[in-house]
Amino acid sequence: MNKAELLELCQCGETSRVQFKQEFTTHAKIAQEIVAFANSHGGVILFGIEDKTGELIGLTYQQLQATSLELGNTANEQVKPAIYIETEVVKANDKLCLVCHVEEGRNKPYKTSSGEIWVKQGADKRRVTENSEILSLFQDSGNYHAEEQGVLGTSIGDLEMAYLRNYYQMVYGKAVEDFNQPLEGMLKSIGVMAPNGELTRAGLLYFGKFPQQYEHSFKIKAVAFVGNSIGGKEYIDSRDIVGTLPMMFREGMTFLRSILRHTQNEQSFNSIGVLEIPEIVLEELLQNALVHIDLLHPAAIRLLVFENRIEIINPGRLYGGLKVEDIMLGASKQRNPLMATFAERTMIYRGLGSGIVRAMRENVVLDFINEEETNQFRAIIWRTTQKDEIATQKAEFTTQKRVEEADPTTQKELSTTQKAVLDYFRNYPKGTREDAAKAIPELTEDGVKYIIGRLQQMGLLKREGGRKSGYWVTSLP
Repeated sequence: MNKAELLELCQCGETSRVQFKQEFTTHAKIAQEIVAFANSHGGVILFGIEDKTGELIGLTYQQLQATSLELGNTANEQVKPAIYIETEVVKANDKLCLVCHVEEGRNKPYKTSSGEIWVKQGADKRRVTENSEILSLFQDSGNYHAEEQGVLGTSIGDLEMAYLRNYYQMVYGKAVEDFNQPLEGMLKSIGVMAPNGELTRAGLLYFGKFPQQYEHSFKIKAVAFVGNSIGGKEYIDSRDIVGTLPMMFREGMTFLRSILRHTQNEQSFNSIGVLEIPEIVLEELLQNALVHIDLLHPAAIRLLVFENRIEIINPGRLYGGLKVEDIMLGASKQRNPLMATFAERTMIYRGLGSGIVRAMRENVVLDFINEEETNQFRAIIWRTTQKDEIATQKAEFTTQKRVEEADPTTQKELSTTQKAVLDYFRNYPKGTREDAAKAIPELTEDGVKYIIGRLQQMGLLKREGGRKSGYWVTSLP
C-alpha cells in the first residue's frame, strides 16, 4: 500500500474490507476483528487512524514495534485455527501507519480463543450463533457439503429405480444387477445413500420419485412478464417446475422455448426457426443454477422472462470466494460435487467452469451479479444485441435496482419485496424468516433477513418479546 492509497482509504471511511484503529487495544478485541475478516472476504486493519473520523493520527516507532508484535501473537494464539497475517508501515503526511492485511481464510469457521465466531456486516461485525450460518462457513471452506446430508424419513423406497438403472447403464455400461453386489452398498459408494440408510440430498434430488415431498423449496418458479418490471401484475405464463434435477432442467428449457421468439435466419419458410437466444447459453446458465444451488438456504430458482431480458436467479451466491471476474475466466469451485458428477455423466453439463465461458462466446450480451447480502447469483441475458438498446435497457434496470436498494434513511417508497415482507409480518406477527421466505417466492431466507434489517432501520418493523415467544410489530410506511 502506498501513501495515496492510504489517504484514500482514510477519506472513504470504514467498510466491510477496511477497519480503523487508533491503537492496539486488547488481544481479545483485535482477535474479533481478525476472525471477522478471515470468515468473510478479508481486509485491512489500519492502526494509527482515528476510528470515528478517519483522521490520520499516526504511531510512534515504539508503538509500531509493539503493535506489530502483539498482532503476531494475537493471530497465533487468540485465533483458532491460527491465521497468517502480513503487516507493513506506510508513511503519509509525516505520520506512520501500521497496515495489517488479513486474507480470507481457507479453514472457516475461524474462532476466537473463547470460541466466538465473527463475520463482517458492512463496516461493523456481528457474532454468528445460528447453526445454518456456521455450516455455511464450513461449506465455504469445502469442509462440509449439504448435498451429502441424509434426508430425514427417506429410504431406498423413495428412489425411482428406472432412473438408477439408466444411470448405471449410461456410466458403467451394464445393469445394476450385473454387479452382483448388495444394492445399498452400491448406492452408498456413489453417494446416493448416507451411511445410516437415508438418501442423501443429492441422491434424492437426482434419482428420487418425488423430491419435493421432502425438499419443498427445490423447484423452479418460472414467470414470463408483460413489460420489464418484476412488480408488474400482468404475465404471459407462470408455473412451478418440480421433479428431479434433470426433469427440472428439461421442463425449464421447454418453458423458455415456448416463450422466446423464433427467427428464420435464412432457413426455409416452413422451418420453426431458430431461438432468439442460442440454446447453449440457456442450457449452460440453467444447469449452473440447478447444480450449484445452495442447499443450506433452500429457496426456489427463479426463471424470469421480461420483454428486454431473461433473469436466472440462483439462491446461492458464488461459492468459495469466487468473484464474477473469476467465473468469466473459467474458474470453478463446486458447492455440490456429487450433483455435479451426476450431471456431468448424464446431462450436457460439462462442469470445470467452462459453461460460463461457452455462453459468453455466443453473440449475446450477458451480465452476472453476485449479491452477497441476499445470497443470490443473478445471470441476466439481454434479448437484443443492439448496443444502443442495451445501454438504454441497462440504465433502466440499474435505476430500478437503485430504487429497490435505496438507503432506508432517504427512501420514500418501499420496493416490491420490502412491501411483501412488511405485509407478511403484518398478517402473521409470529411468523419466522423461514416462513416468510416460503410465502414470498421472490426471496430466500437470507433475503428476508436482509430486508428485515432495512425495515427495522426505517422504523417500520420491530421485534417485541423474546426470540421464541416474541412477535413482530409493523408500522404503516
